[in-house]
Amino acid sequence: MNSLLRWYLGVLAAVAVTVGMKKRALELYREIVRLDPADAKVGATLGALLMEQGESAEATAVFERVLERNPDYADGWFNLGFIHEQREQGAEAERCFRRALKLNEHHDRAWYGLALVLIRADRLPEAVEALKSNVKLQPFSPYGYYQLSMTYHHLGESGEAWRTYEQLKTFEPKYAATLKRDLESTRARHKAAAPATSGASHESPDFSRKEALHPIT
Repeated sequence: MNSLLRWYLGVLAAVAVTVGMKKRALELYREIVRLDPADAKVGATLGALLMEQGESAEATAVFERVLERNPDYADGWFNLGFIHEQREQGAEAERCFRRALKLNEHHDRAWYGLALVLIRADRLPEAVEALKSNVKLQPFSPYGYYQLSMTYHHLGESGEAWRTYEQLKTFEPKYAATLKRDLESTRARHKAAAPATSGASHESPDFSRKEALHPIT
């Protein structure tokens, strides 16, 4: 491969992304990947651009090829899991996020992605553990705390839900105010729908305020 040509195409592609010429950037990154298929980061960038353009099938194929050549690339497994999570393919997303975590147990975004998959599958106790790992690694990101508090709440563990809210309030008061409203709103719905018999209430959660995952480039 001509390294000068590879470098030149990389510069053109980066400029195209910067000025918003995404289709041109796609053409250039496709050519770079053709010339240098072993470069995992270039493949990841191409896959991310394809996802932005709604080309999830081609993006999946790109990441799969990247991982065939680089099976220990944790970010690649996260990216593939991201695609499956977006397509609501829970089993495949979980497999990819867990593979990323096996390679890098400190991959905070993989913990968060895994938690979203587990929440969608209504496996809330497992989601709690994933979110606890996420907030430990990202102690100042409000999204993990929001999800953790709401998950506790849906499990009927109101004490833990409010303790998590108090933690969030110490560094992100505006987002904590949103969480407080959502906790109180959900509690009011539970009371209104409570059956005559006693017992902890539980409903399948709909966490519309989740942080959208983004591929790593």
